[in-house]
Amino acid sequence: MAFDGIAVSALAGELGRVLTGGYISKISEPEKDELMLAIKTREYGQVRLLASAGASLPFLYLTKENKPSPPVAPAFTMLLRKHLQGGRILSVIQPSMERILRINVEHRNEMGDLHTLTLIVELMGKHSNIIFVDPGDTIIDSMKRIPCTVSSVREVLPGRPYFIPKAEGKLDPALEIAKEVFIEALSKCPGDMSRALYTAVTGFSPASASELLYRAGIDAQVPAKALSGEDWDRLYSVFCSALDEIHEGRFAPCIVYDGEKPVDVCAYVPLQQRDLKISRHDSISEALETFYAEKDRYTRTRQRTADLRKIVSTALERTSKKLDLQLKQLSDTDRMDQYRLYGELINTYGYGVEEGAASFEAENFYTGEMVTVPLDPEHSVHENANRYFERFQKLKRTRLAVGKQIEETKMALMHLKSVQASLEIASGEGELKQIAAELSEAGYMKRNPSQKKSREGSSPFHYISSDGFDIYVGKNNYQNDEITFKMSDGGDWWFHSKKFPGSHVLLKAGGAKEQDIPDRAFNEAGRLAAFYSAGKGQEKVEIDYTQKKNVKKPGGAAPGFVVYYTNYSMAIQPDITGIRLAE
Repeated sequence: MAFDGIAVSALAGELGRVLTGGYISKISEPEKDELMLAIKTREYGQVRLLASAGASLPFLYLTKENKPSPPVAPAFTMLLRKHLQGGRILSVIQPSMERILRINVEHRNEMGDLHTLTLIVELMGKHSNIIFVDPGDTIIDSMKRIPCTVSSVREVLPGRPYFIPKAEGKLDPALEIAKEVFIEALSKCPGDMSRALYTAVTGFSPASASELLYRAGIDAQVPAKALSGEDWDRLYSVFCSALDEIHEGRFAPCIVYDGEKPVDVCAYVPLQQRDLKISRHDSISEALETFYAEKDRYTRTRQRTADLRKIVSTALERTSKKLDLQLKQLSDTDRMDQYRLYGELINTYGYGVEEGAASFEAENFYTGEMVTVPLDPEHSVHENANRYFERFQKLKRTRLAVGKQIEETKMALMHLKSVQASLEIASGEGELKQIAAELSEAGYMKRNPSQKKSREGSSPFHYISSDGFDIYVGKNNYQNDEITFKMSDGGDWWFHSKKFPGSHVLLKAGGAKEQDIPDRAFNEAGRLAAFYSAGKGQEKVEIDYTQKKNVKKPGGAAPGFVVYYTNYSMAIQPDITGIRLAE
């Protein structure tokens, strides 16, 4: 949704309630295009108003967190300190349903007379700005100065009059809109209904227009001419109800998540996204602050994940090529038994071969078939036999060495694929630090001396089965080892995907015997093992499970690698719906 007129309306009501009557005690510009006002209020104590006119991420909300100021204040900040610091906030007003807030401040001038100055925050995407105007709406200065060479629509320069560029023909939701006017305005707009709604009505964004149409039961993709009279009646009724909620300040601030990713912040609960996770908040400022903080953290986490993915992907590619070369070397040793046979045949039948012969035929005393044995005419028959035996011994040594190398390379591939699966689960900095430490220990990336304790700081997932049994799921190989060998008892049950890399899952028996644990608990633990594996996209995943006492870790094995020889199996869907994640 970002900042549309509805979100700004919710913010205007909250800021008006909290800030009106408060005194501005401090003004700073903590980062480029950001402005922070510290305001002392009688009811709420000291609060901070943080505004950003950044083109990529404009925002405005109340916060209790402070941000450090630069050593030298920018000129715009110094100007605001001169004219607004110590001033009393009279009101916070949203003109119509524009994405604009006017903060009116009463302050004494050099003569000691009271006058009202206004700080205007425009939240308009790449056109966002913070503008300071006098009582006659003449611009004193702005955070971004916009000359006519940049915008032919409106100059934002000291001495120029401030005005809001008007979109011709747009309906003003602050005024009463007759049904006939509403229908006529939308019908004139080209494109589908969603576009018609946010094009014809001030303050509506594509997201809020789509939500309004969803509530009215109208397909957002159909054109206006396709609507029936009943459709228009229903849409107008929902539109009027929405405006009543906005004008009366009945908002429900929330954040919408797609998994762990925060995707939207809204001033209302979006019914069309109710299948996603929705987190309710007490105020729009709290929702905005949380959203931007989590979005920033998620972005940084995804960037860190991308860096680690690249390392793992590169290592996988190199290791796969290495395995291909080793397998080719191994296939080249397939001739060693033939060389041995040639040597044995020469030693057995070579006494009758003439010197300088290029070959001779003899019966293979293992199969009874006739074999042609090639000879090097420049060497004696005895020397040819020795040369074949030397080749045999060399290839035999190669096969033994390459066979061991192939096993090591296959183990490395399994390890890298398990790390790749861990990256799919990782959602926080703690898990990423553990994965980075694991890659460092394995030699795939440089070790960071400052992260000696990277094995710590994140905990496995903790689920509770429908029957009250604790189930733990490792997020990475360190945690897999932890839950399997540190958090478990011999009678606990251990689960893992049979064919795919994935998490270790531990079902805590709590002293209960196998027959006392309901099948539903085994089923839910199996579903978790399937869901947190690389086979998550399969219709069904085969899961091995056994008591923990049957699971062993070979000496020197990589993190997360175990062996077991006694187990049960189940084929189960990777669906964890209804399994409760502990708080």
